[in-house]
Amino acid sequence: MASELTQAIKQVCEEKRIPVESVVETIESALGAAYRKDFGNKMQNIKVNFDMETGGFKVFDIKEVVEDELKEEYEKLKEERMKLAEAIAAGTASAPEKKEEEKELEESENGEDEVKRFNPKTMIGLTEAKEIKKSVKIGEELVQELQVPGDFGRMAAQTAKQVIIQKLREAERNTVFEEYQDKVGELLTGTVQRQEGKIVLVDFGNTTAVMPIEEGIRTENYRPGARFKFYIKNVEQSVRGPRIVVSRAHPEILRKLFRLEVPEIAAGTVQIKSIAREAGSRSKIAVMTKESNVDPIGSCVGQRGTRVQTIINELGGEKIDIIEWVEEPEKFIAKALSPAKVIKVEVHEAQAKPTKGGEKAKKEKAEEGENARLEEEYQGREATVYVHPDQLSLAIGKEGQNVRLAAKLTGWRIDILEEKGVSEETQTETDKSSKEEEDEEVIKPKKEKEEE
Repeated sequence: MASELTQAIKQVCEEKRIPVESVVETIESALGAAYRKDFGNKMQNIKVNFDMETGGFKVFDIKEVVEDELKEEYEKLKEERMKLAEAIAAGTASAPEKKEEEKELEESENGEDEVKRFNPKTMIGLTEAKEIKKSVKIGEELVQELQVPGDFGRMAAQTAKQVIIQKLREAERNTVFEEYQDKVGELLTGTVQRQEGKIVLVDFGNTTAVMPIEEGIRTENYRPGARFKFYIKNVEQSVRGPRIVVSRAHPEILRKLFRLEVPEIAAGTVQIKSIAREAGSRSKIAVMTKESNVDPIGSCVGQRGTRVQTIINELGGEKIDIIEWVEEPEKFIAKALSPAKVIKVEVHEAQAKPTKGGEKAKKEKAEEGENARLEEEYQGREATVYVHPDQLSLAIGKEGQNVRLAAKLTGWRIDILEEKGVSEETQTETDKSSKEEEDEEVIKPKKEKEEE
């Protein structure tokens, strides 16, 4: 019987992933509740010691030994309250005002020394304790073993069952909460269970997470059984247990995916400096390296684009622009607007103006949405970019997407203007340089053939 019980306890521990000590503690609480139900009384401070090897248990009543004066004060106060209750019932006295009691409670909470009161459930007077054990002293615990007269009844067994279920559920919830709290900001693979209204339920094996529909990619179909990588955004404790919120639209999911696919990023040789993302459509990332012999963009793209293509497939075909990060704002902004060709960039960095209206104005701006937030962020950091007329639509992008992502990536508010005053000389030089590059490509093969 004992071995079967031990195996059952170990099985529960493995399935629920909770420590053996928690299960033993749960069994002890359940046995204590059952004993109290059938054989105990309210004035007993019951503790149970359960032996997992033998399957046996012992019940104890544990009390702290205190001065006799505390017990006498308690008896006296109890007697006074009984007399007052009888007088109130007889109509010869009125109930005391609650305000005085509340005042005493407030004074004790506001830093005054709390008066130690006698509790008959957890305390015993010294004289009474010495009758049981002569060597006992004040402050020690008096442990009395209680006898179990017989088997527990049906109601006591039911009480024990409910206690075990509740305690195991609490232990499991705490274990899951602690496990996933340490995983906030990580990427985990989960299976879609189903969609309920505006949330998608995701199964991680030992728990179920929720993904609000706005945290998903609008082009993806979250059908039951589909497997995706999810970003653990937040973990919080609720009445029903830990609530794990995951995301597929969070910008940091790109950083995690590149860390998985690109060894140089995982090793720290290549760093992702900033990310701008519109989930499901397009993203831009800025990368840099301090190693002269490492190409940061080539490392992220991979041979024939294999690395970046794996990430694109994971994100449902989302386009990803990889840009080299440079410290100079003018060069960085020009690169961020790729694939458009930029003539020149003028930056205007001024001191940010204080927001008028204080917290109220800030709150109103936050309620206005993302555009208002970006305006606040870009305040004092503005750049004017000049492009050829034929590059204007490319620089702005479809519905302003390219310039919007470039602004998020660089942290600068970008205005794009046509450079109408471009001289024919500049245009000719640009055409000439491109022609020279083409000629070079043609000449090289000819020279190689001649040498052969």
